[in-house]
Amino acid sequence: MDITSSSAGPSTGPLTGLKVLELGQLIAGPFAAKTLADFGADVVKIEPPGAGDPLRKWRLLKDGTSVWWQVQSRNKRSLALDLKMPQAQDIVRKLALESDVLIENFRPGAMEGWGLGPDELLKLNPRLIMLRISGYGQTGPYRDRPGFGVVAEAMSGLRHLTGEPGRVPVRVGVSIGDTLAALHGVIGILLALQHRHASGQGQVIDVALYEAVFNCMESLLPEYSAFGAVRGPAGSALPGIAPSNAYRCNDNGYALIAGNGDSIFKRLMAVIGRDDLAADPALADNAGRVARVAEIDASIGEWAAQRTVDEVLALLDKASVPAGRIYSVADIAADPHYQARGMLGQVLMDDGSSLMVPGIVPKLSATPGGHRRNAPALGQDSDAVLQELGLTPQQIQGLKDKGIVS
Repeated sequence: MDITSSSAGPSTGPLTGLKVLELGQLIAGPFAAKTLADFGADVVKIEPPGAGDPLRKWRLLKDGTSVWWQVQSRNKRSLALDLKMPQAQDIVRKLALESDVLIENFRPGAMEGWGLGPDELLKLNPRLIMLRISGYGQTGPYRDRPGFGVVAEAMSGLRHLTGEPGRVPVRVGVSIGDTLAALHGVIGILLALQHRHASGQGQVIDVALYEAVFNCMESLLPEYSAFGAVRGPAGSALPGIAPSNAYRCNDNGYALIAGNGDSIFKRLMAVIGRDDLAADPALADNAGRVARVAEIDASIGEWAAQRTVDEVLALLDKASVPAGRIYSVADIAADPHYQARGMLGQVLMDDGSSLMVPGIVPKLSATPGGHRRNAPALGQDSDAVLQELGLTPQQIQGLKDKGIVS
């Protein structure tokens, strides 16, 4: 991807003209807003004066600001506003009156405590779509508990499945619970926009972190319901689907091999020199292979152990058997396919340096998303946003003098 400058450019995405007000912080709410902003929405992000969104200081910092911030807040505008102050709450009401979507991920009750709950905001703007992301949802006995993505991943059943049998369950290395909740929130917004197109009415979207992860748990619950089966961790294998595993090669790398399709399995067995297994009628379908998965895995593992990862992948690719290596971020940054697909973006920072960031997903043929501007400095757009509401420079300065705006 070509280097994108830090200057703002015109929005041409499919969500051009959509006004989004983001009141969340850290990951789930801001990720949802970032996704909308990537496709043209005008996102005004409200942050507390002084420190701003805590994500600004998370993980590795460049010139005092997280490089993660440059991904999570690209294409947004920043309004530094103290939501605890009544005058700030009045400004939010004015912004909500002109917005299509409001996104928040505070603990349930926080918005109501500021007089910014859905009852009030939807009364002011019946067309408003309000996305609320929280740990446990807006209802139920756990609604008031603090909930982070990692806790949601545990409650959803995901953490129970990760890791090696008999060892401490491990977490996914990224905030997958927050991201899944954000994506469910975006789906909800698009559904609500379609409903509003037909009815003229907005609505509230209630996304719980644990439910978003639980929605991706595939057959976990029906297997328990039908058979009393409690699925447990299985390391690198995929239980009930065979063969699908990671196999160690002689250069100490691993090849991920998915030979679980019936015809794929036969091709895989031919490559590894086990025509006897390919022709075995008992292994012709997945159920038969699952019953003998240890035997099959041992055969594949013995073959892989005599070759390098590159040799294994070349042979399997020639035979049209799905396989791949385990990428580090260094592998990703050097990969020609990532490059060809526009997934290695380069943005020009304010200091003149360039930063590699993930490209835009999904890819639309007619109205693709894009990088229009870099993530904002705290309060960078406060004056502009407030002037759009009709406030005079004198009124804005008065708010600044009181610490309500920065």
